[in-house]
Amino acid sequence: MSDNAAPHVLPPLPYAENALDPVISSNTIGYHYGKHHKGYVDALNKLLVDTELAELTLEELIADTAGKSDKVAIFNNAAQLWNHTFYWHSLRPQGGGEPSAGLKQIIDASFGNLDACKKQLETAAMSQFGSGWAWLVLEADTLKVVKTGNAGTPLTKGVKPLLTIDVWEHAYYLDYQNRRADYVKAVLDKLINWEFAADNLG
Repeated sequence: MSDNAAPHVLPPLPYAENALDPVISSNTIGYHYGKHHKGYVDALNKLLVDTELAELTLEELIADTAGKSDKVAIFNNAAQLWNHTFYWHSLRPQGGGEPSAGLKQIIDASFGNLDACKKQLETAAMSQFGSGWAWLVLEADTLKVVKTGNAGTPLTKGVKPLLTIDVWEHAYYLDYQNRRADYVKAVLDKLINWEFAADNLG
């Protein structure tokens, strides 16, 4: 990397901008990915100029700045860059359906069945006041659903994220206006990427 190269780049989407139509429109993806996600990358790189933090990986940067009052802006932009990249991979065209056998087994053991798991994700997404995220995570040997506000991420909480749903208004407002519930249900039924969750489970 040259001395002038920005340490962080906008990762490519794992599919075309129109691939999630009609559940999430290309218009929404264009703004969400092309403006919001890119904005976090650009802001982070500006904040890191001439600092030793520019040498850290994104995950190291999040860990190093979490909870530090003098590094809030760096944490927020780094975590939002990571969260959004993770979110795009948590979705896929023709998603939803049934998880693989291995993932389904641990879902059944943790929640009772897949419907109960989805219901907890839906409840977390709906009950997150204001902006934030609903997450399926692995803690020890058990799956749990957690929610984080604003730029919060499970990376700082000692659990392993498997997938996420973005409930910031910019994730759904162009398509669903204030109907967050319709967006969340559509994502869980038609776009959620259980294969990605299974890969993260390991």
